[in-house]
Amino acid sequence: MTTATRTLPATAARPTTSTPPRTAVPPLPSLTGLRWMAALLVFGLHVRNFGYFGGTGGRIMTWGFGSGATGVSFFFILSGFVLMWSARPGDRALSFWRRRLARIYPVHLVTAAIALLMGCTLDHQARPEPLQGLANVLLVHSWWRPWWQTLDPVSWSLACEAFFYAAFPLLALLLCRLGGRGSAALAGASVLTVVVLSRADAHHWLSQPVNSLPAARLPEFVLGAAVARLVILDRWRGPGLEASLALAIIGYFFVPQVTAGYPGVPCTLIGFALLIPAAAVADLRGLPSLWRHRRLVRLGELSFAFYMVHLLVLRAGTELLGTSPGFGLPTALAVTAVAFALSLGLSWVLYEAVERPARRLLLRKGRSARRTAQPELAPRAPEAPPGASAVGIGTGLGADRVHDGADPHPSVPRPGGRHDRSGRGPRSE
Repeated sequence: MTTATRTLPATAARPTTSTPPRTAVPPLPSLTGLRWMAALLVFGLHVRNFGYFGGTGGRIMTWGFGSGATGVSFFFILSGFVLMWSARPGDRALSFWRRRLARIYPVHLVTAAIALLMGCTLDHQARPEPLQGLANVLLVHSWWRPWWQTLDPVSWSLACEAFFYAAFPLLALLLCRLGGRGSAALAGASVLTVVVLSRADAHHWLSQPVNSLPAARLPEFVLGAAVARLVILDRWRGPGLEASLALAIIGYFFVPQVTAGYPGVPCTLIGFALLIPAAAVADLRGLPSLWRHRRLVRLGELSFAFYMVHLLVLRAGTELLGTSPGFGLPTALAVTAVAFALSLGLSWVLYEAVERPARRLLLRKGRSARRTAQPELAPRAPEAPPGASAVGIGTGLGADRVHDGADPHPSVPRPGGRHDRSGRGPRSE
């Protein structure tokens, strides 16, 4: 979570020409809790896919988690929202990219190394060719469909996130010049683009499936950034948290009526795009929210590492359990509980021993250089406490982060010079 304080823009006294600049970023713990639930959906989907449950248990798992791939779409939308929300003035694109690299790359390298070790030592595990492995390390493997699940399969969504990060400086500049109507129009265009792409994927109009193609998943990220912009401008008029959650759940269970996978993404797209800002507004206004319970927030902090390691645990389990064992309900529940516990324990180790210390190490030099080379452009946010973490995601299905999360010192990238943090020029309305 981000940790500084900021207030929601007041609705009673809006300036006629510009929006007051936001100088600090408040915590949005509900988004961290929601991130854990999305990771749990993906875990359930993969348990279903590995065939632990047979008979009635298998049918129940299909009913409950057959649509779990939409959790990746949630991550992508959340990533756009968090990065736009946490943007601040006076930042440069290179600084932003360095922070994003520090956020996702250490865990990616460690899990890729574990996957490579498994491929070299365990039976029935894929061993990539050198060029495939290099593409995975550089996070470009999702651009070529045959390589999209190289090494740690869930890292395909990190390649999508890497593309989103590359595009974000220009997207941020665009959104910071749009008023409420322009941001709403961009959000609508993003939804329409996803609908068209999902239909093309369902009917095989394109030469290959697009669910793992970074360019095809960009509209979900843009949608998240656009609705964040509406919240920043105090122009968000969506339903409350309970109604938004209900719409998201209805869309989730409607997915099997369409087609599982990417063609089903439009079913949950609107619900997720309403739920994320509703949870953010609930935090800002102090409204009740189950999702900011401290245990859910803690699990949300571990969600990126959990996302990156859980499929490796399930794959390793095939050495003992075989493929699609189809256990009875008690045995399947016990095996799933063990896999979950191992994944959660390893995610804690990755978070505490890799993710947090590596990020601090990689960012320390950059922060020191900024303190000595640049004057302060805005009031600084206080340092994050030891337990604080990013709000965002960063992985995909199979699976990301989305993730993506904002680091404890978020900032808005800009390709070159300075730009206004919140808009900031005359309103377009």
